[in-house]
Amino acid sequence: MTDIQEIIKHLIEFRDARDWKQFHDSKNLATAISIEAAELNELFLWKSIAESEKVDPQRIKEELADVFAFAFLLAEKNGFDVKEIIFEKLKANEGKYSIDKSKGVATKYDQL
Repeated sequence: MTDIQEIIKHLIEFRDARDWKQFHDSKNLATAISIEAAELNELFLWKSIAESEKVDPQRIKEELADVFAFAFLLAEKNGFDVKEIIFEKLKANEGKYSIDKSKGVATKYDQL
């Protein structure tokens, strides 16, 4: 069992012990990701870059764990292999962001 599979297994056990599967449709899982990502962003709201680097790491970890948990559950719900979809996306991005055009530049691929 891979680390990701082990994480998903524990998430499912946690969810099922509480009878929450009924709430974990794709729409609600996607919405939960967005909400948890907003809570992560809130930690940095109105802070300078220097201040944002001093945000409590424990709070970042907690919010980031929530984002990952819901993302893993959404992937599982839809039968996606997390490793596979990330590698597929990286491959697609290699085509969009060639090193010679994008190195050191924060420009979207269609503006390179």
